[in-house]
Amino acid sequence: MAYSDYVPVTGLILSLTSGNDCCSQMLALQTEDGMIHFVIDTESRVIDCRQLLPGLRVTAFYDRSLPVPLIYPPQYHAKMITVLARGEQVMLSTFDNNFLAADRSLQLNIARNTETVTINNQPVNCDLRGQTLLVYYSTTTRSIPPQTTPRKIVVLC
Repeated sequence: MAYSDYVPVTGLILSLTSGNDCCSQMLALQTEDGMIHFVIDTESRVIDCRQLLPGLRVTAFYDRSLPVPLIYPPQYHAKMITVLARGEQVMLSTFDNNFLAADRSLQLNIARNTETVTINNQPVNCDLRGQTLLVYYSTTTRSIPPQTTPRKIVVLC
């Protein structure tokens, strides 16, 4: 799976409506740039199996390599969705041996209390260097690159 093609979109859930069948839904997300719709189906992964509700702040990821209909508001197929805590940010990237993101925009300082799990919420006890990680964090330093101690890391195998 090419996680490098995943594009994050963060916003507030305005509504969830039934899709074309029993196993799909349409999520309306209000972002800083306007409304975006996401189709959620059996191929969409919701981190921690959280129930999605109007008012929750989430980040939805779509695959930029897939075709999308040319409609307004934009409509994407959600590949992955995660609920964010207040003031929290999330980053999806591959991190090198120094825990520096592939785009060099964030460096991790992993603490003992950083929760590290798989996408299925199972504990991880392996080396995270070179892995694709979904990182939850709230504050960063003003250094270049910014550094953070993440609250949680989801390893995407």
